[in-house]
Amino acid sequence: MFYQYEKGGLFMAKETSSEKLQNNAFLNKFTEIAVKFGNLLYLRSLRDAFAVILPVFIIAGLGTMLNNTVFVWLFKGATLAKWQVFGNAITNGTLNVAGVLVAPMIGYCLAKNMNFDNGIAAAAMSLACTFIVMPQSVPLTTLAGKSVTVTGGYSTLWTGTQGMFGGIIVGLVATTIFVKLANVKKLQIHLGENIPPAVSASFSVLIPALILMSCFAIITALLSGIFNSDLIGLIKTWIQEPLRGFNTSLVGYCVIYFFANLLFTFGIHQTVLSGSLLDPLVLINMNQNMAAYAAHKAIPYIINTSFVSSFTLVGGSGSTISLIIAILLFSKVKSSRQVAALSLGPGIFNINEPMIFGYPIVFNLPMMIPFVLFPIIGTLIGYYATYFNLISRMVVLVPWTTPPIIGPWLATAGDWRAVVVQIIVIAVGVLLYLPFMKISERVAAQEAKMDEADSAEA
Repeated sequence: MFYQYEKGGLFMAKETSSEKLQNNAFLNKFTEIAVKFGNLLYLRSLRDAFAVILPVFIIAGLGTMLNNTVFVWLFKGATLAKWQVFGNAITNGTLNVAGVLVAPMIGYCLAKNMNFDNGIAAAAMSLACTFIVMPQSVPLTTLAGKSVTVTGGYSTLWTGTQGMFGGIIVGLVATTIFVKLANVKKLQIHLGENIPPAVSASFSVLIPALILMSCFAIITALLSGIFNSDLIGLIKTWIQEPLRGFNTSLVGYCVIYFFANLLFTFGIHQTVLSGSLLDPLVLINMNQNMAAYAAHKAIPYIINTSFVSSFTLVGGSGSTISLIIAILLFSKVKSSRQVAALSLGPGIFNINEPMIFGYPIVFNLPMMIPFVLFPIIGTLIGYYATYFNLISRMVVLVPWTTPPIIGPWLATAGDWRAVVVQIIVIAVGVLLYLPFMKISERVAAQEAKMDEADSAEA
């Protein structure tokens, strides 16, 4: 049954709000398209690859934070420099190789998603091609401040965070070509049955590997000889920066999360959109912030990975920690309080599926409104608080399961003001969720009464 307000009461129509949403052809089509988009081969492979290497960047945040907070508080002068070798070493193994680290991970995940049984070979080809397309001479600055060009070395401008998108593109393209070539039987070398499997697998892909790396070497030679350029630099200039510039701008970011959370209200996880369109880009911003902080330079980006969990998705998608608080403080409905109490523990660690599907929020028209709008409001509060220097920019990548209050303090390397702003965001969320929670409970109560009446008549 469907109940709707009309001059002081509810009247009964033919279907419930959930049924009406489920039967809406447009919404069904929108959901279908969104699911297909989120499960595209390349986007799914990107999500898988970044999930694998995310711990690396979290550890990078730890090294950066220790170097610039704890060690600075405890040591001075030469002693401080010796201790900071610890954080610098972590930076060298994480942020400074981010561009070449992401390529083999993408190669492996994409090969597996393409049902290619030699994922390690695909990872090796992606890594090799990433180095092939890098320039053979790099500009460096000496300690005296003189600019020189050297050969036989690699610059972190290509291997580090600024080369991440280049690593992504090369990993995707190289793996796709390699897998297709490796599946051509005429290009496979078979050494017989008595050869060890590892050796046999290597020779089987020898010709495809030769063709693949030769193609990338030709591209590198043409770009260097004719245009005095390189592929990683071109990708950064023409693809990475424009795409990242829009998607991580305030407008692009809010638009993506608006539709991502709207999708979740129909039962499809918001990462179908945000995980594909935003996660790699905000991670690049996060890594560049950490690198700038480690080098004592100006922090470039407001929106980054830690910003998401600090202000956009506090307590999980839709920032439902505010709804849990609103229910526990103001609701008198026993079932709602039970769901909120059970959801509080996971919600503290930003896991809120029990709330989304148990309260529920999905297909619950009153609750859909704050669930979609509040993350945008939280984003605006956090963004402008940062923009006007009321709080520090995020410079440490914290795990997404880090509880509220602790998360923004760690992410800003110990700025207590970020904690205050997050508390304000949570409080605003309680006020926003509260009236819609009351409406939802009234509708649920009326539906229960109607169901009892229908059962009695039957």
